[in-house]
Amino acid sequence: MSEGAIISIVALIGWLILAGSALASFRLGWSRILQLSLIWLAIFGGLYLLVDLLGAGLPR
Repeated sequence: MSEGAIISIVALIGWLILAGSALASFRLGWSRILQLSLIWLAIFGGLYLLVDLLGAGLPR
């Protein structure tokens, strides 16, 4: 594992902790968190499929 990969992993963990603490500050219930997560997953998944179907993605 290279030094750059270790730095990337540490940064990713830091961002996950930051995002998790921001989400915890809203004090939402687990069902609401799951609902919001599924909504965002559907939004990003739909956008990904739209871009992929229109052929605007990266060249293969």
